[in-house]
Amino acid sequence: MTPGINAACKAGVTHNIHEYDHDPASAGYGNEAAEKMGVNPTRVFKTLVVTVDGKTLAVGVVPVTAMLSMKLIARAAGGKKASMADPQEVQRRTGYVLGGVSPLGQKNRLKTFIDASAEAFETIYVSAGRRGLEIELSPGDLAQLTGGRFAQLQQE
Repeated sequence: MTPGINAACKAGVTHNIHEYDHDPASAGYGNEAAEKMGVNPTRVFKTLVVTVDGKTLAVGVVPVTAMLSMKLIARAAGGKKASMADPQEVQRRTGYVLGGVSPLGQKNRLKTFIDASAEAFETIYVSAGRRGLEIELSPGDLAQLTGGRFAQLQQE
């Protein structure tokens, strides 16, 4: 079990765990997950950590088929500018390794924003906290567990 799975279990939300053989040579973790699970990639979401205005970390959860808009996540977080966070700080603050960062069960709960496209699906897939491990749950439950808000986050 990972902290992400434990958080879902503790909250009593309906979820399913999906495990697949992760290929260490794969660069696109989310696309690999969608392909190996046989799931439409628009339902598989990646967890990206950004620094807002050079001081605050925030999480953007977007489909693996999309790019996170720095302008939109900065605006959602109440800031002016965002950039990808330092990988070592991401690992230190979330407790997860890159490619396995889950929006659930983070060591330090970060402000979380979920792309509004998630609301179109009954369930979505996010990292369960390890490469090769996904958790499927409703977008509403994800928002509840993370204290997250839905917002337009995709770069056009």
